[in-house]
Amino acid sequence: MNFLKTSLLICCLCIFCKSKAQDKFDLLIGTYTNGTSTSEGIYVYTFDSETGTLEYKNEVKGIDNPSYIAISPDHKNIYAISESGGESQVYAYKYDSSTGKLTFTNKESAGGQGPCYVSVDKTGSYVFTANYGSGSLAAVPLMKDGSLGSSVQEIYNKGNIIDGKEGASRMHSVVMSPDNNYLFAPNLGIDKIGVYHFDSKASSKPLTPAEPEFVNLAPGSGPRHFVFHPNGKYAYVIQELDGGITSFDYHAGKLSPKQTVSILPPDFKGKFGAADIHISPDGKFLYGSNRIDINEIVIYNIDENTGNLTFVGRQSSMGRIPRNFVIDPTGNFLLVANQDTNNIIVFSRNQKTGLLTPTDISLKIDRPVCLKFVY
Repeated sequence: MNFLKTSLLICCLCIFCKSKAQDKFDLLIGTYTNGTSTSEGIYVYTFDSETGTLEYKNEVKGIDNPSYIAISPDHKNIYAISESGGESQVYAYKYDSSTGKLTFTNKESAGGQGPCYVSVDKTGSYVFTANYGSGSLAAVPLMKDGSLGSSVQEIYNKGNIIDGKEGASRMHSVVMSPDNNYLFAPNLGIDKIGVYHFDSKASSKPLTPAEPEFVNLAPGSGPRHFVFHPNGKYAYVIQELDGGITSFDYHAGKLSPKQTVSILPPDFKGKFGAADIHISPDGKFLYGSNRIDINEIVIYNIDENTGNLTFVGRQSSMGRIPRNFVIDPTGNFLLVANQDTNNIIVFSRNQKTGLLTPTDISLKIDRPVCLKFVY
């Protein structure tokens, strides 16, 4: 009996310790390093999801403009795009979660110019890049050790024909479907979302155009970032140029548009640029960011039965150009990276109403443009 009690006590203590460990997460911060910026690469901080506090942990230098970051499914490797013109590349790092140390593994071509987004498939077989400058996406194979392979598949989206000339093509994100069978690629320049079937077992060229290859959005809308609902039934895209968020029903590679809402205040006449979009871990609320003359996070309730959006409120980002933001894994906090005011602001999040409240916690860092939690 004493042995059983002791075993039970040890088991409970282990569960308690594991639970407590999950209150803290590593936060990776990608930055712009060019111009007058004092940032030198990717920074790692420990985030406490009970208090909202941030503590410096580590950093890695030697990468130009790591403006977007992706994490391997096993959390052992980090991938970052280097947004550096014609020499644009994607970098691979080994990641030590105990120290936050990133150890350079190798780098490969990003498959185009001006990459602005990187993601990893759910099996850890391929990395995908969205190349804004060249209007292309790429699939880069991953080796068993997490390093990048050299057999890069590039897919270019042709620009719209305007007055007999090809217009700009501006790839802005690459997002894998919940079942890992399709890649979705919003292109701001052509107002379409590309859809590609993905074969994770292919040794090269894992992407083939779906039928149809594109989902058309309103002319001039500028689709940017794309997100799936946790239930896998709905998807949403934020549109940089018209300030809209379009919702879709999703099934087996097919997007069916059903609603578009505007994140702009009524009668707003200034300049704007919608940017990032995320859904709370419980799937009840959607958040979108806006920039330039109006710097804020806009909040919507998600109808659990239809996926439709209902406006809840808006919150100043407490800075300028909130290019990227993230919700912590517990749903207690939302962190905003304000690119031009060089700060990251921590907001507490009411999980019942979805509303945000500024805390007195912030982090001063030059030109933060990507926030990713490791969990």
